Amino acid sequence: MLGFSSALIRGSKGDSRMITTVTTISSAITVGGMGLATALSAVATISLIAFLTTRELLSASATHSSQRAGRFISVGIIPLVLVFAAVVAAAIVEVL
Repeated sequence: MLGFSSALIRGSKGDSRMITTVTTISSAITVGGMGLATALSAVATISLIAFLTTRELLSASATHSSQRAGRFISVGIIPLVLVFAAVVAAAIVEVL
């Protein structure tokens, strides 16, 4: 962002091409960032589903090591639930 603002200041002497370039680049970064956020939220949601399924399958097993692995996987579930809650909250706010 610092490079963009200094380019805008240097281009403010009547050169409208610099302002157009900065605006175009800023728009491209914003759209790219939105696409990245969507991709990361999809990956987090799929990971959460995979972790929950694996934990249930392991905890249903009769062996001690499988049940222990199921408890170990729960460590990764908590942050993914928080990310999922943030994604859902953002989607609700966007609709409203």
